[in-house]
Amino acid sequence: MFAAERRQLILEMVRANGAVSLRELARVVQTSEVTVRRDVRALEAEGLLDRRHGGAVLPGGFTRESGFPQKSHLATAEKTAIADLAANLVEEGEAIVVGAGTTTQELARRLARVPGLTVVTNSLLVAQALAHANRVEVVMTGGTLRGSNYALVGSGAEQSLQGLRVSRAFLSGSGLTAERGLSTSNMLSASVDRALVQAAAEVVVLADHTKLGTDTMFQTVPTDVITRLVTDEPPAHDDRAATELQALADQGVQIAVAGASGNAGGGEPGPGPGPAPARQQRRDVPLPGPRRGVPNGGQGLRTATVLDAGAEQRARVADMRRR
Repeated sequence: MFAAERRQLILEMVRANGAVSLRELARVVQTSEVTVRRDVRALEAEGLLDRRHGGAVLPGGFTRESGFPQKSHLATAEKTAIADLAANLVEEGEAIVVGAGTTTQELARRLARVPGLTVVTNSLLVAQALAHANRVEVVMTGGTLRGSNYALVGSGAEQSLQGLRVSRAFLSGSGLTAERGLSTSNMLSASVDRALVQAAAEVVVLADHTKLGTDTMFQTVPTDVITRLVTDEPPAHDDRAATELQALADQGVQIAVAGASGNAGGGEPGPGPGPAPARQQRRDVPLPGPRRGVPNGGQGLRTATVLDAGAEQRARVADMRRR
C-alpha cells in the first residue's frame, strides 16, 4: 500500500472513531507502528489530526465521543485483559455499581460467575451481560435511554441512586489524566457517573492505555477520588502513557497493569525487545463495604492484590519509559 493510500485510510479511521491507537492503525493498514507513526506525523503537519498518547485523534484538543459500534472494535485485546484483572477484585456476596462502557461490559461478562453478587448499573449492555446469571442480582437505574452507548441518563437515573451505598464502583470514560482524572464527552453521562461514584466506598477506573493522557470536556471522577486504575501495559514507545501512569501513581492511585509481570488476567505483552519488567511489589489492601452472610460485614477480611503506589510503582513506570 502506497503512503498516500495509507494516510487516507488512517485519516478515515480517525474521523470515524474520534481516537485510534497506533497499534490499531498498524493492524488495519497492515504495516508497522513505526511506519504508522511517521504517517500520523505527516497528517498532523497538515493539520488533519493530532497525535495523542500513542495514537491519533481529531484536531482541536478535546476528543469527541465515538458511538458504541466504533468503540467496541477498539483495543479489544486490551479491554479483555483489563476486565480479567478487574474481575479479581470482586468477591462473593458483594454489592457494586458498574457504569456504562465497552470495557465495563467486558467486566460484566466475567461477573456472571460470582455468586451472590448484586450489580447496580445504568447500562443496558451490562444488564444484558448479566441477564442469565442466576446467582447475580441486577438492579437498574431509571432514566432516559441514551442510544449511542445504551445507557440510562438524566434526573431519573441520578435520583434512583440517592441513598445507595455499595463497596465500590467500576467506571470507564473517554479520557484519563493525572490533572483532571476521568472525563467523558457527554454532560448527561458525566452527571450519572458522578452519582455512581457518590454511592461507592471505593472507585476503580478501567481504562486502556489509549485513554491515558486524553482530556475530554466533562470531568467525572477527580484524581484524588480514584482508588485504583486497572489498565494495560503501554507500548514501549508510548512516553505519554508512561508519564501519565507515573503522575497518577505519584498522586496515590493504585495501579494494576494487565499483562505485566506477576499480574493475573493475561493480556498481550508490550512489543519489542527490552529489559525484563521490574518485579512488581504487592500488598493487601482492605476493601470497605458490607458482605451478606459474613459476621460484622466482613470488615478487614477481604483483600485484593494491587500494585503498591509508592517507590515500586514509580520504578515500574520508569522501566516502561526506558523500553
